[in-house]
Amino acid sequence: MSTRYRNRRGLLVLAFALTIVCGLGLRRFGYAAGFSFAVVKYGGSILWGAMVYWLLATIFVSSGRFRIAVAALFVSVAVELFRFWHTPDLDAFRLTAAGALLLGRVFSLWNIVAYAAGIAPALALDCALSKPKPL
Repeated sequence: MSTRYRNRRGLLVLAFALTIVCGLGLRRFGYAAGFSFAVVKYGGSILWGAMVYWLLATIFVSSGRFRIAVAALFVSVAVELFRFWHTPDLDAFRLTAAGALLLGRVFSLWNIVAYAAGIAPALALDCALSKPKPL
């Protein structure tokens, strides 16, 4: 792997980790900080969409950014649609904190909008940070 991809992957891992920290912080402390339900709920979904982008960009570091964004949206929609599938074990997992954060509990079209609203700025930031530096 070239140095260019290694450096980019390091930044992507950092963005991925920071997004997770922000999302967990928002869900854990959002109400105590005085944020409304909508900010906590959909802010978390926006960050979840961005996290999916960063994860896929980290894995497929040499792929085109727009292709990664489309794949992130596809994964996000698939996870949202997965909420229609119910089994006793899956529903039990969804009742845990990890299950709620990773898979969610209830289908919502608004979540898909929020995921897209998180993927778009992640894509824009990725493009902005990877522009060639002027000499």
